[in-house]
Amino acid sequence: MVLPSLVFFTDPARVPDPESVAERLPRHAAVVFRAFGAAHAVDQGHRLRRIADRRGLLLLVGADEDLAETIGADGLHLPQRLGNTAPAIRARRSDWLLTQAAHDAEAVGTASALGADALFVSPVFASNSPSAGTPLGVEGLRRWVGMTDTPIYALGGIRAETVEQLEGTGIVGLAAVDALLS
Repeated sequence: MVLPSLVFFTDPARVPDPESVAERLPRHAAVVFRAFGAAHAVDQGHRLRRIADRRGLLLLVGADEDLAETIGADGLHLPQRLGNTAPAIRARRSDWLLTQAAHDAEAVGTASALGADALFVSPVFASNSPSAGTPLGVEGLRRWVGMTDTPIYALGGIRAETVEQLEGTGIVGLAAVDALLS
C-alpha cells in the first residue's frame, strides 16, 4: 500500500463536519476518523467510507478496531498509549494500514519495533490541540526521523506558514486538523 502524503485527522470538538473536509482532499490523501465514542460514529464512518471510495482516499479509524471493521476502514491509527496492541491487531488484520502516534523518542523506537507501518510525530510546532505538549521543532523532528526506518508524518501546528520549514527533514508526509478546514 502506498502511503499518502497528506492525512486529515478528524476531531469532533474542532471539526464538526469532517465530511466536507474529506470532500475537498486531493486524491490519494487519507482521513483518520477519530470518533472518540460518539453515538453517531457508525453512521458518520459509513459516510466517510463512501466519500473515501468515491474520491480515492484511504480511511483509517482512530483507536477503535470494532468501528474500523464495521465501516470497512483501510486501517487503524493507534494513540501512543495503545501501541503495544499493534502486534495482536496485525495478526488479526494483516491487510490493514497500521499507524501510531509518537510523542517522544522512546515511542518512535517502540512503535517501529512493534511493526507500525507509519508514525505520526507530534507536536512538531505549536498546536491548537488541547492535548499538545511542547513542540518538537524541526531539528527534533529530523533527529527522530533519523532514529527509524519507519515512515514518519509531521503533525501539530502544520499550516501554510510552517510547511516549508519541513523540507529536507525526511518525513513521508504531512498531517493536520485545523489547516485543512478552509
